[in-house]
Amino acid sequence: MFSASQSSRAQFLDKARQAREERRELKERERAAVQLQALVRRFLCRCRLQRDIRWVEDFFGTNECGSSKRSALSVFKIARKLLFVFNPKEDKEHKPQSLCASPLPQVWYVSLALSKDLTLLWIKQIKDILWFCCEFLKQLKPDILQDSRLVNLHLTMLVTFTDTSTWKILRGKGETLRPAMNHICANIMGHLNQKGFYSVLQILLTNGLARSRPSLSKGSLTAIFSLALRPVVAAQFSDNLLRSFLIHVMSVPAIMTHLATLTPERLAVIESHDLFRKFILFLSREAQCRDVCVCLEGSHTLCLLGNLVFLGSLNDQVLEEETAHFVGVLIRMLSYCQKYVSQKKSNLTHWHPVLGWFSQTVDYGLNESMPLLTKQLQHLWGVHMIRILFSDVLSKKLLENQEIAQLPAQPVSPQNSLPMKNLFKRAFQKSASVRNILKPVGGKRVDSAEVQKVCSICVLYQTTLTTLTQIRLQILTGLTYLDDLLPKLWAFICELGPQGGLKLFLECLNNDTEESKRLLAMLMLFCDCSRHLITILDDIEVYEEQISFKLEELVTISSFLNSFVFKMIWDGIVENARGETLELFHSVHGWLMVLYERDCRRRFAPDDHWLRKDLKPSVLFQELDKDKKRAQLLLQYIPHVIPHKNRVLLFRNMVTKEKEKLGLVETSSASPHVTHITIRRSRMLEDGYEQLRQLSQNAMKGVIRVKFVNDLGVDEAGIDQDGVFKEFLEEIIKKVFDPALNLFKTTSGDERLYPSPTSYIHENYLQLFEFVGKMLGKAVYEGIVVDVPFASFFLSQLLGHHHSVFYSSVDELPSLDSEFYKNLTSIKRYDGDISDLGLTLSYDEDVMGQLVCHELVPGGKTIPVTNENKCSKTPWSRQISSE
Repeated sequence: MFSASQSSRAQFLDKARQAREERRELKERERAAVQLQALVRRFLCRCRLQRDIRWVEDFFGTNECGSSKRSALSVFKIARKLLFVFNPKEDKEHKPQSLCASPLPQVWYVSLALSKDLTLLWIKQIKDILWFCCEFLKQLKPDILQDSRLVNLHLTMLVTFTDTSTWKILRGKGETLRPAMNHICANIMGHLNQKGFYSVLQILLTNGLARSRPSLSKGSLTAIFSLALRPVVAAQFSDNLLRSFLIHVMSVPAIMTHLATLTPERLAVIESHDLFRKFILFLSREAQCRDVCVCLEGSHTLCLLGNLVFLGSLNDQVLEEETAHFVGVLIRMLSYCQKYVSQKKSNLTHWHPVLGWFSQTVDYGLNESMPLLTKQLQHLWGVHMIRILFSDVLSKKLLENQEIAQLPAQPVSPQNSLPMKNLFKRAFQKSASVRNILKPVGGKRVDSAEVQKVCSICVLYQTTLTTLTQIRLQILTGLTYLDDLLPKLWAFICELGPQGGLKLFLECLNNDTEESKRLLAMLMLFCDCSRHLITILDDIEVYEEQISFKLEELVTISSFLNSFVFKMIWDGIVENARGETLELFHSVHGWLMVLYERDCRRRFAPDDHWLRKDLKPSVLFQELDKDKKRAQLLLQYIPHVIPHKNRVLLFRNMVTKEKEKLGLVETSSASPHVTHITIRRSRMLEDGYEQLRQLSQNAMKGVIRVKFVNDLGVDEAGIDQDGVFKEFLEEIIKKVFDPALNLFKTTSGDERLYPSPTSYIHENYLQLFEFVGKMLGKAVYEGIVVDVPFASFFLSQLLGHHHSVFYSSVDELPSLDSEFYKNLTSIKRYDGDISDLGLTLSYDEDVMGQLVCHELVPGGKTIPVTNENKCSKTPWSRQISSE
């Protein structure tokens, strides 16, 4: 009985549960049906509205005969309907082009803003329409013809409804409404700014201008720049809008150059609003300048820098009045970029055409515009801007009253030193001379406004050199274009401090202050520019024409540099130098060595000019025995301060110590290993080559005994106690340097030796050259004097000078062919039509009796030399000729 009742109860519960599930499923079906119906109705509604959109396009597409039926209200209502359903992401094929193309101002569409009922709705509608125009502008490509037309269409809408100057309703009696309408336009413009209006303009400008040839038309560029300027002017140049303008508009590559080319009247607008001054003053505040740089990053910061430099070149008055702020802004921007400039390639660096290896992300889309950016930056080291920035330095007069006429002319000879006895002493003791540059007597306070200004400018150009690594030579060439800048800058340097000259800068090395760094930056700039200038000047320009520097001045400068570098090494400054101090040392040392090498080729300094009288050889030898770092650095960088006799003694001591260390010196307890070789006099070179070329380095340094035999193999009389080996070494060197062997040739004129270009006729000519090097090394090692007059250019190659960026093969040309050098430089100075000489960019060479013509340009085509491609007298072409 109980089991039956329990069974019926379970069945009842199961049926109740099934009924609940069925009701729940039914409700789900009803809800799904309602959703489906809603979706279908929505779809049908959208289809009807899309048909309305097509009708709207038909409405705006009517001919001119039906245009009179269009009222402002009808346009407004249709536009509301269009904007209600329009989605720029989904309805790309239904762009509101017809609405933008309709003559809205002509149908008094603006008059709706005067209606109390429609004012707010009209303003909202205009805001939506204009923002849709901005959205489409971001997607358009101005280099495509169809898109360029749409760009003009949308820009017309933006220009029309953000300014009241073209509104017909405000003419005549409607002029009283202009303030209210201007307020509405400001409201619209503010709305666009909040939504990212400047970002839209930046994208459009970059798409149209970041290329070698701009794809934006004059009208489009004028409209864009006018739109960009309106909010700034309306807000009375507030900081926020100036910041947006700098970040989004002024950072577009070479935009100022394009404005000057396509629409120069826009530059007049910039000048009328004094925008350049406002930009500089805004960025002169460190926090705001850093904020702008961080937002832009390196590539676009450089573009902003280029545009500011270009504007500065067009605004002389502002540049003169705001020099300090202008220089400060450029230094900050370049310093920001410099933080990310790397010396070498790595996984974290990217290549930039101007900055080199750069550790920030590089926008490669800007590469096409880099030539234009470089041209903008060139204004910074152009003559015009240098004259303005260095006006305080260039205004100085170097010639004294009638003193130059009283000085007798000094003949210049390649081999004779000039009669300049005690010149360095006179230069530093206020004695009379040709120029004030030879009177570094001090007197200027380093904290004066004039000195601080010049220091800041020097810091600017030094920062430019270390940041714009790929155009460094261009910068140096531009800075050296004015012949009087560097002499006057040196005169300015000599006047600094209470005593001037060396003492002040040595004190700066020990003071880690901002003022000291700025003074040292001035010295670095002077050294870098002077080194570049002297490198690209030929001997005639240095010794005869004496461009920029007189020979007396070079003597004074070299004395200063020699003392400065010596003090840096001997006082231990170089040992632990890092960063700017190390760069300073390399800069000053590089300029010193260029002068020293020039003096070695052709004397301009007096005897013993390069020696340090206060350096005692005994002290130096003791320092070297103790392995003192400063003594080693002295030998490494400036060995010329030690007399040649002492250097020879020092070398012999080093050789003796090495022999003792290697066990090559005979003692009471041990004898050195001896290498015996047998040489036939008739085949001295062949036998010596075969028996000595395989010897190890230590064996070559050891004792070598030579036994001569005649052609019959009979030993010659005599015991070799280094005398026979010396005879063998002298004879073999005489044979290998004989031009008849064709391993070496002699120059025309002084008959100096250099490797023969046709030495390859010997099957093993490279091994023979190596053997010759070993023989010369053995002679030097053993102290055997041999008469081997090498040509100067060949010695420069052996010493590795040709690896230096400042090496000039043209300077070494006289040591190869002085007549050819003279003829070549005469072409450089030829004032007539160079084509009359019938020259070509090629040269002929006599190769084993056959005349071979070598083309100096690729392609194998002989190009005539004309006035357009010859080397002129300007430093720009000197750089080309030196390379």
